[in-house]
Amino acid sequence: MGEAEGRQEKNEAGRPGGGAAGGLPGSAEGDGLAVSPAAVTPETAAPAAARSKSVWREYLEAILIAILLALFIRTFVVQAFKIPSGSMIPTLLIGDHILVSKMSYGFQWPRDCRVGEWFRLGPIPVPMLTCYSSQIVFSLGMPQRGDIIVFRFPEDEDKDFIKRVIGLPGDTVEIRNKGVAINGAPLEEPYTQHVDPNILAHQIQPRDNLGAITVPPDSYFVMGDNRDQSMDSRFWGYVKFSKIKGKAFLIYWSWDGRGDMTNWVHWGRIGKVIR
Repeated sequence: MGEAEGRQEKNEAGRPGGGAAGGLPGSAEGDGLAVSPAAVTPETAAPAAARSKSVWREYLEAILIAILLALFIRTFVVQAFKIPSGSMIPTLLIGDHILVSKMSYGFQWPRDCRVGEWFRLGPIPVPMLTCYSSQIVFSLGMPQRGDIIVFRFPEDEDKDFIKRVIGLPGDTVEIRNKGVAINGAPLEEPYTQHVDPNILAHQIQPRDNLGAITVPPDSYFVMGDNRDQSMDSRFWGYVKFSKIKGKAFLIYWSWDGRGDMTNWVHWGRIGKVIR
């Protein structure tokens, strides 16, 4: 009996399609219930690897295009800023998030650039190109009195300031007892506020009294709307046209975060046009 069983196992292992003793029958393996490793050939694996590589390449191309598009828009079209101080109250409040048009005065070509801080585009860190001046390639006009502009702070060009244009090139600007005169005529300014009733003499500081000065060519005299709490051209001089980054035109978000939680978001300011 044992001899017969031995012959049977030998015959099963040796006949075509047969398997080892105790293994699956050859017919079952051949029917696809178990796949031999030899069935996965380089020819079948290559298309799968190519598809995987193609998907990653598409993702990478999409990310690069998004980065380039964001940099182009930020550099040449529009840039977002947040108001950190109260120098422009009541026109702009602390926590206002604004949009600044880079093309209000023409197409600007950046100059004096270097790689500065990094910002994140999703999970991707992107170097931010910092440019300290610009040249107008084609002009769409010049800053006008009353425009609210963002510019490089003359005393620290790594900082951006926002003020209102008061004096144009060639204008004579004079301040007497807080009142502003342009070329000898009083300037109507319904957008300003004064929180300090005291009037300071020019010998103390030029906040409330400033002798007649003439704005140089290619320069602008700027002031904050919150006149008693603004550091502006009265203290540090003029803004060169090449240092102007753009004109503020819209409040797209306003968030304070102080006081009662229900008042953190200034809903009534969202979408407000800046004038």
